[in-house]
Amino acid sequence: MIPMLLVLLPMLAAAAVYPLDRRDARGVNVLLLASAALELLLALSLLLVPAVADAPGVCGTGLRFTSGSMRSVMCVLAAFMWLMTALASPEYFDGARCNARYFAFCLWTLGALEGVFLAADLLTLLVFFEIMSFTSYVWVVQNETPEAIRASETYLFIAVIGGLTMLTGLFLLYNACGTVELEALPEKAAALSDSLRYTVGVCLLVGFGAKAGMFPLHIWLPKAHPVAPAPASALLSGILTKSGVFGVVAVTAVLFGGVSGWGRLLLVPAAVTMFLGALLAVFSVDLKRTLACSSMSQIGFILTGVSMANLLGEHGAIAGCGTVLHMLNHSLIKLTLFVAAGVVYCNVHSLPLGRLLHRGHPGLRRLHQQDPAAREHRRIRRARRRARRQRPALPRRRMGVPALGRPDAGLYGAAVLHFVYRPEA
Repeated sequence: MIPMLLVLLPMLAAAAVYPLDRRDARGVNVLLLASAALELLLALSLLLVPAVADAPGVCGTGLRFTSGSMRSVMCVLAAFMWLMTALASPEYFDGARCNARYFAFCLWTLGALEGVFLAADLLTLLVFFEIMSFTSYVWVVQNETPEAIRASETYLFIAVIGGLTMLTGLFLLYNACGTVELEALPEKAAALSDSLRYTVGVCLLVGFGAKAGMFPLHIWLPKAHPVAPAPASALLSGILTKSGVFGVVAVTAVLFGGVSGWGRLLLVPAAVTMFLGALLAVFSVDLKRTLACSSMSQIGFILTGVSMANLLGEHGAIAGCGTVLHMLNHSLIKLTLFVAAGVVYCNVHSLPLGRLLHRGHPGLRRLHQQDPAAREHRRIRRARRRARRQRPALPRRRMGVPALGRPDAGLYGAAVLHFVYRPEA
């Protein structure tokens, strides 16, 4: 019963967003907070009392849910992140348009994500995975700018391609095994030929990897984060990408448990994703894009841990524990960083790094002046400047050639610094 409540409660609450918004916009914020808090309490109860639930007849074969181990942990993490972003959302969206739309689809996405984590078979997982993809599309297009519309088109294109590829893999798997239940698949998959098993595995990997931001289906991630609202970016990077990783972990466990060949195959895109994400982050000029590319790189690290769980043989459990730990660590860190980016945006109304690094930016100067530690630091600096002015002046000495060995080295360094940190027009 509890798994069904976790899935249906936010979806039912989303239906009340628009009527409540017409009466009192503040009531929508209270509804979002209450729903997220109740979800967190229900998810925590799954850690104490595992539960199962069925919805027979839905989608033909029915929907099945179960909890336990990694499923319950991911449900708690998702509910916690929704609660934290719900606390930051009222101030961030103050004065913005179409807030009711964002809050409604935010709740629908929460219910779909809980369905992904609690799915007991791959069909249930696919159904809620696709619901999550389409409801989170609204996050990307929320601001309705030309950049947001283009990024949302890319996001939707990758989601559709991934979903169709995943569906193809499920057709092949069900035709060969007669079931898609996660508990029964390890025994059934052992009897499959290697060619069919790897074909199914690659199809499912493409579908789940597209949501995780794995190379070469990562193109949506650097485009979507800069245009999405900061609370949505925190959820996209912190937990929605983990739904893709969750799917990769499930496929690896039920179809390729202990198969080193699958570990080597997964290691290649994982390593490329790890390196490419870091490289894109280095050359990024937008704060949220930098955080998005950093998330892509960390997804590569997590997928590398999944591959190592197969490659290390009897020691694979160590890699598995490290993978789950890094998933939790990355989710919480990216939650903090994207919410902090939202705070900067609310004060500066701009996120290009060139402007943020400019010391004279009025928004940053405002933030700096409000910080008590910064005020104390300015007082100490003023006292030191007064002390230096009161000291007797020493005779000036003529400076020689710069240490780089060329007379123009100092000018060259000054030109480079001016180019990097110059304010944008």
